[in-house]
Amino acid sequence: MDGNIILSIFSFVVIIFSVVAHEVSHGYMAERLGDPTARLMGRLTLNPIKHIDLVGSILLPLFLSFTGGVVFGWAKPVPYNPQNIKNKNGSSFVAFAGPLTNLSIALVFALLYHFLGSFASNSLAPILFAQIILINVSLAIFNLVPIPPLDGAKVLMLFVPYEARQFRNFLEQGSQLGFIVLLVFIFFGFQLISPIIFSFYTFLIGH
Repeated sequence: MDGNIILSIFSFVVIIFSVVAHEVSHGYMAERLGDPTARLMGRLTLNPIKHIDLVGSILLPLFLSFTGGVVFGWAKPVPYNPQNIKNKNGSSFVAFAGPLTNLSIALVFALLYHFLGSFASNSLAPILFAQIILINVSLAIFNLVPIPPLDGAKVLMLFVPYEARQFRNFLEQGSQLGFIVLLVFIFFGFQLISPIIFSFYTFLIGH
């Protein structure tokens, strides 16, 4: 089988499990802060069937995998009830758990990448590990963009005064306008964060 096809299939599998880990981490953080909604709805599982979104988990990653673009995507959001969360900044912490998980995955595989570089530089493993790093860095940076319903919108709430209730409500709940802005960003503005993605990726792999 052609090496590019193997890498594309591998990237598709990685994106599925990476977005699942991303969403499950939201649910675990929410439960740590007092909300059991995700567990009660059976969403605290790494079973991808429970989380897959047709567009974000399959169609878009497949398209990007086979066209050579930066592979990213999303899964069905893990539900949580903000009213059950006791911490006043709980929504921001729940949101940040997803990108933090992807960054943690990227860091772990960066360490493995450097370790294998000394012992198995001629194997396929460093190439596959580098792809895992790139995908998870892409997911983390993309989700930190402060456009609802991305995680970055809720993370931004940490820095918005409580007096700005209308803007905080927009960041917390989003709107049809926010979704339209997100679609425009995906198709026309992704190049704005591409330098950040590749800079961080280059930093992790060391070249």
